Amino acid sequence: MSLHLTREIENLKGLLLRLGTLAEENTTRAVRALETHDKKLAASAIEADLDIDKMEVEVEEECLKILALHQPVAVDLRFIVAVLKITNDLERIGDLAVNVAERAEFLANENSISMPMDFSQMTELAQTMLRDALDSLVNLDMELAGKVGGADDDVDEMNREMYEQVKEGIRKAPEQMEQLIHLLCASRHIERIADHATNIAEDVLYMGEGEIMRHRRERYDGSK
Repeated sequence: MSLHLTREIENLKGLLLRLGTLAEENTTRAVRALETHDKKLAASAIEADLDIDKMEVEVEEECLKILALHQPVAVDLRFIVAVLKITNDLERIGDLAVNVAERAEFLANENSISMPMDFSQMTELAQTMLRDALDSLVNLDMELAGKVGGADDDVDEMNREMYEQVKEGIRKAPEQMEQLIHLLCASRHIERIADHATNIAEDVLYMGEGEIMRHRRERYDGSK
């Protein structure tokens, strides 16, 4: 690899981490708005998505520039391909944070429900998955990437528990059904953020091992 290409790729890693940080921070902002019924904070999360969209375009343009100028091969080419796919996942995470913020805006105008739901643990785990996935890319840590998908099962279980809570809440207080459905949707959005973090980890595994890992659940459950 030429020195110039090395610098370009290091710069690309920095841009990707900035994009990941923006997506993670906006997820935190949206969930906090949901939990505190803060309409202004929810609005700021929706507005911040514009920065994520702009950064996604910047990263994509940088990838295309490197492809055009350097024509990378082997692991360098797989890295660029992985980054192009990962930026899409990060942009979708940004969109999901907006969805959570929109639920927060709606609920801020409603009476508090009698069954508060704690999203903190699910959100923290999803964000840890995202950080680990991005760290595994920057450090070419295939072991760390392989652990991310396993954590997704825990997020799925939390989402199922949220569903059971909402179902019980509707049974006890049917007049609060609309608010509870919005909370359930928020839970689903957070679960989808974890799914996108898993996608990123799978792209890292592809980059390092040259093998497409999607739909290969045995990669995470130890059966292979």
